[in-house]
Amino acid sequence: MRLSLLVTTIACLIVGSPLQAAEVQVAVAANFTAPMQDIAAAFEQDTGHRVVAAFGSTGQLYAQISHGAPFEVFLAADASTPARIEQEGLGVAGSRFTYATGALALWSTDANLIHDGESLLRSGAFRHLAIANPKTAPYGLAATQVMQRLGLSDTLKPKLVEGQSIGQTYQFVASGNAELGFVALSQISRHGQITSGSTWPVPAALYEPIRQDAVLLTKGADNPAATALLAYLKSERATAVISSYGYGH
Repeated sequence: MRLSLLVTTIACLIVGSPLQAAEVQVAVAANFTAPMQDIAAAFEQDTGHRVVAAFGSTGQLYAQISHGAPFEVFLAADASTPARIEQEGLGVAGSRFTYATGALALWSTDANLIHDGESLLRSGAFRHLAIANPKTAPYGLAATQVMQRLGLSDTLKPKLVEGQSIGQTYQFVASGNAELGFVALSQISRHGQITSGSTWPVPAALYEPIRQDAVLLTKGADNPAATALLAYLKSERATAVISSYGYGH
């Protein structure tokens, strides 16, 4: 009798486990790559659900979503794109919220290059300045706002090297193809410390706030893993990870 009960219990566990766990397809803005990888690992450990993430510029990801890509959750690098997705019926009404507030930084792998970022930009003592495409990447748009407010747009235009996402922009600088570039602070810092090179945290007054919103896409409305991930982003464990990369809330 006991053996029969034990076998039945084990069978239920084996059959039940796959039904309890689910997979969620997530479109993630490139600046949030490292935090998302950490959060996904913790989420999978805590819930048993599996995260499949694709990273890119917000504009590129929006285009994919609008053309039927199978994403169920969208973590954008701005607030306007998720709002647009919701208005177009591609997102679940009322699911949108701000999961992070980004910060812009001027960065170089040369530890001695950036002492005063504004002075360096005004001096033009460099060959290439990397920025993300301002039409598709909110951090690229923020970079153009900085140059405009400093009155340097025309002066710096010949030196610009444009990445399709903030991830590619980071690679331009990391590889040495550009001496410096405007990147997300989250890409170059952890726990308040710059991980390499030299940087200038751009004063917030020089660009519009980079409010990053998440939205549940209609394809994920009935997926428990999708709703669980959005709830998890608000958890203490996830917000601690987000803060550790230099984001605000």
